[in-house]
Amino acid sequence: MPGTSILFLLTGLGAGFLLFWLGVTLKKGGVQELANEILKEAQRSAQEKLLKADLEIRERALQTQKDTEKLLQKEKSDLNEAFNKLQKKEESLQSLISGFQKKQDVLEKKEAQLNEKLSLVESQKLLWDEKIETLSNLTKDEAKVELLAALEKQAYALAEKSAQRILSDAKAQAEEKAKKILTTAIGRLSTQTALEITTTTVSLPNKEVKGKIIGREGRNIRHLEQLTGVTFILDDLYGEVVLSSFNPTRRHVAKVALLDLIAGGSIHPTRIEEAVEKAQKETDKLIFETGEKAAEKAGVLGLSPEIITLLGKLSFRVSFGQNVLEHSIEVSRLMGLMASELRVDKKLAERIGLLHDMGKALSQEVPGSHAIIGYNFALKHGESEKVANGIGCHHNEMEPLSIEAALCQAADTLSGARPGARLGQMENYIERIKNLEELAYEFPGVEKSYALQSGKEIRVVVFPDMVDDQGMQKLAKDLTQKIESQLDYPGKIKVTVIRERRAVEYAI
Repeated sequence: MPGTSILFLLTGLGAGFLLFWLGVTLKKGGVQELANEILKEAQRSAQEKLLKADLEIRERALQTQKDTEKLLQKEKSDLNEAFNKLQKKEESLQSLISGFQKKQDVLEKKEAQLNEKLSLVESQKLLWDEKIETLSNLTKDEAKVELLAALEKQAYALAEKSAQRILSDAKAQAEEKAKKILTTAIGRLSTQTALEITTTTVSLPNKEVKGKIIGREGRNIRHLEQLTGVTFILDDLYGEVVLSSFNPTRRHVAKVALLDLIAGGSIHPTRIEEAVEKAQKETDKLIFETGEKAAEKAGVLGLSPEIITLLGKLSFRVSFGQNVLEHSIEVSRLMGLMASELRVDKKLAERIGLLHDMGKALSQEVPGSHAIIGYNFALKHGESEKVANGIGCHHNEMEPLSIEAALCQAADTLSGARPGARLGQMENYIERIKNLEELAYEFPGVEKSYALQSGKEIRVVVFPDMVDDQGMQKLAKDLTQKIESQLDYPGKIKVTVIRERRAVEYAI
């Protein structure tokens, strides 16, 4: 290596210089000769070392060159191998491309041949159509019309014969069969005639309780009437409180709340609110339990909780004086009996009969007839199309899709036509009271509306944030005019608008 050679060179020069200096400084004579000898020896040794170092440097350079050449040769070999692989892949791809091209050429040729054949078929078809038209003296369209007319005439003739045969057979058997089915169903059905009234009576234990119910200047009884929508009439002669309302649910809530207040002894506005809220919860629970019992009684299973709740509400509804839930159970039984006689689906018939009037529980909240309301509600809560159709068609508002659906009309009519089952005047009275309450809800800001005193008074509770004191006067006047223009009623109706604001906080 160059660094080693330089080191040897410097070492030799140093040694020569030292010997030279010794030769100069030493004494002349033998010493001088000795110094010259040493100097020459040193020079010769240095020259040999330089030659040796140069040889080593050359050998190492040569070895490095050989190693480099080997490395380059290996890399060149690797590159050649990679190039050969790429070249083979390129040849393979070229082969695939040429194969695909050949297949495409073959497919194009086949497509051209098929197009030629299709053209030939079309031309032959046109020739045949022309020959047929020439032989028959009719065009293609005229031939179609005549053929369809002939087939239609033949079909009408067959249908008419079949219809006449079916009608003659049906007339011979239908009347006798229908009488037998209805007679059997009615004879096997055992039911009670129930008459619903619009008042409920609660006995008072003593006169002191009567005073508590009235409250100072009548505030307690007014609060009760406002919260429940029921008229409280105190009978001094018999010591009773008569609860009057066309809505049986309200009467029940008022009765439960009043009995709770009487049992507790303490009666004031806050206690009244607690009692009414508790009575409402108990009534909701009773409604659900009543619906479950009705479904069990009719043998109808798998109803959704929402439908069971509606059934329970029907127990507080009357139609022409007839309890709607009892009427529904009765219709379910009638339909089951008739379905058994006709050998159709008895379970489906009983299910339709039990649910056919459930829309009446929503008729005050949802617009439309109770049959269509019940149809939509049934579909929404998991009932089949057959059940929903039976509910929706029982007043001929849609076509029945099954025999079971058609039976609902007959059973509904039979249940309502029994002697003593319904009272027309009661239904008209209730309808008039409902219409009176609904008129108030048409005005903005109305929270609650109650018809009291057998429809002689209507009390309207408004939202204090939406209706101010002047708005109360205007609402009372507008409602009065609307009642006069839209309702028929005997005597006069008192309109009372109530606006109350409360501030409630809790100390914790």
